Amino acid sequence: MKLTGAQIVAEVLLDHGVDTVFGYPGGAALNIYDELYKYSDRIRHVMTAHEQGASHAADGYARATGRTGVVFSTSGPGATNLVTGIATAYMDSIPMVAITSNVDNSLIGRDAFQEIYIAGITIPITKMNYFVNDVDDLEMTLRNAFRIANSGRKGPVLVDITKDVTAAKTEFTNKPPLPLDPKPSPTKEELAEAVRLINNAEKPVAYIGGGCISSNACEAVNELISRADIPAVHTLMASGIVSYDNELNLGLVGMHGTVAANRAIDQADLIIALGARFSDRVALNTKKWGRRARILQIDIDASEINKNVHIDKCCVGDVKEVLERMLEYVDRAQHYEWHERVCGWRTKERVRRTLNHGMDPKEILETISTMCDDDTIYVTDVGQHQMWAAQYLKFRKPKKFLTSGGLGTMGFGYGAAIGAQMGQPDCRVVHITGDGSFHMNMNEACTAVSENLPVITVIFNNSVLGMVYQWQTIFYGGRYSSTVPHRKTDYVKVAEGFGAHGYRAENIEQLKAAMADAMKQDGPSWIECVIEPEERVLPMIPGGKTVEDIIVE
Repeated sequence: MKLTGAQIVAEVLLDHGVDTVFGYPGGAALNIYDELYKYSDRIRHVMTAHEQGASHAADGYARATGRTGVVFSTSGPGATNLVTGIATAYMDSIPMVAITSNVDNSLIGRDAFQEIYIAGITIPITKMNYFVNDVDDLEMTLRNAFRIANSGRKGPVLVDITKDVTAAKTEFTNKPPLPLDPKPSPTKEELAEAVRLINNAEKPVAYIGGGCISSNACEAVNELISRADIPAVHTLMASGIVSYDNELNLGLVGMHGTVAANRAIDQADLIIALGARFSDRVALNTKKWGRRARILQIDIDASEINKNVHIDKCCVGDVKEVLERMLEYVDRAQHYEWHERVCGWRTKERVRRTLNHGMDPKEILETISTMCDDDTIYVTDVGQHQMWAAQYLKFRKPKKFLTSGGLGTMGFGYGAAIGAQMGQPDCRVVHITGDGSFHMNMNEACTAVSENLPVITVIFNNSVLGMVYQWQTIFYGGRYSSTVPHRKTDYVKVAEGFGAHGYRAENIEQLKAAMADAMKQDGPSWIECVIEPEERVLPMIPGGKTVEDIIVE
């Protein structure tokens, strides 16, 4: 059958099981949006307040569901507004397909109204991008976009389509998705060497990263640490893979990780890196990180091997598949002395709060955790609140903590929370943010209201840019350059102005009452929690330092 390019876009989405897309219309995209109107019974389009919000929503949808997020935009500024969201997905290996519209092919290169070379702009932040100016190329380009986004190390793909292509017709046949690219796989010898390292280790540590979620390896990871009695530390992206109450879970590792997690890395004789990339927020001093250990890295991306930290042995392949092949050969073990030692670090660990007045961030988050169930999805922005959330929320399951890890995108949270709620409508979604981050994305409240989404936003309001303020306090002699904005925002009134429910809490009892009421609402709610600007995220290892330099009070 002959279809227009716009119809082909819709049909390929359906062929890939896409039922929800996020975006914002515009002149160059009108043919596609006209077709979406006709497909509205099968494809739900969520119009956000801003294209960046749409890209974060597609990202959040993908993180919460494991499916490919899809975002649409028009040409020019519509396309460039996606850039931060695409980069966020790229840094955290999130499968996303961004479909942008451009001016007619006859106008390309003439500086036409809202013309932009978005394919060129996004080369460094996509796995692949395409410029389509021939309708005969459109179908396979879109199919390849979904294949590439989900093959190997996942990530975003951009397809830019000229407006005349969306109007032109060509032959089309519905087909199943293209098979994913073959995954790399280690040799039997490499697997045997990896198993030998694990079986011979006396002080092993599993260093767990977000790649374990991408590969659905969570069950295999837990089987490994249980079978071989291996204490585990995790990155920001891997929260929930090992339940917070598992005695083998030493918690977050790195700059704001636990003392126990960082000491275990420092004292281990074997570090097993599982889908983790040795970020500079984890390996702050690459020459001294894990200096007493041999390092075994299991990762699907060969370019990550020996990139940041010297690796002794590696298995390049899908984490789940590699672990499943290894597990039958891994000995059951009990490392009594090592286990007692790391548990001692955890038991003795005491982080002293610097203040004795005002709302305690730890108590705020523990209260929220107590009131919410294990299926609650927490989404954060970036800053102090993000680190506190990673430290104090109680995760028992993966895919329940959505945050911008690699890029550190302030403004990520509200869009991602909307996407997560659209993707998992039966789950409670709680958006944790700070007053700095929230001012970058609060416009998406209109989206949450329009879609009647019961997202609860908890705002840690300390009236400063908290994390930068903390650094200025510790390292810059208290010179608070541009971190005290003197904003007078009334969050309760602004929430109500958008059509959401607004609450203000100055103590824990008020927070409990606000949460209880917000959880009864059908639409979105905001809860402002007033905290002191001098609250700090601790522990903290300064950049370039080691666990020996850790700050705990």
